[in-house]
Amino acid sequence: MAEQNYRIGIGYDIHKLAENRELIIGGVQIPYEKGLLGHSDADVLVHAIIDAILGALSMDDIGSLFPDTDDRFKNADSLALLKIVYDKLQAAGYWINNIDTNIIAQEPKMMPYIPQMKETLAPILGLDATDISIKAKTNEQLDAIGEKQAIGAQAVVMLEKIS
Repeated sequence: MAEQNYRIGIGYDIHKLAENRELIIGGVQIPYEKGLLGHSDADVLVHAIIDAILGALSMDDIGSLFPDTDDRFKNADSLALLKIVYDKLQAAGYWINNIDTNIIAQEPKMMPYIPQMKETLAPILGLDATDISIKAKTNEQLDAIGEKQAIGAQAVVMLEKIS
């Protein structure tokens, strides 16, 4: 099989909103009355990016790599998990060309935090903040996200073989 110069991956994550949790998205703590429920810090945006990278590399998903049955990942900082995945990407001989993402939340408003998210994620991924697109969407008051019960995220990543 011929060597692939480009690879594309897609990631998705969703977590329930819960009392007594910090809301961390894109590595940024966002003031809100609830946070995301999960084994780690439940950062949906970072988890979607991790799955997009792993998918592009044809590796197992985030749940296989960092299982919620493993206490080492209890309350884990998702940025640390992202760094581990980025190291795997580099070991496979790829770099990230660009990332495109969506955060889907009825509340709180994400736009004020997006520049800080990009600045937080860029150095971990070896990128300039301009290589990361983060868009904020609502679900128009439909389903669990629209009813303010959950927040979701989607990510697409394009990898390029290091020459």
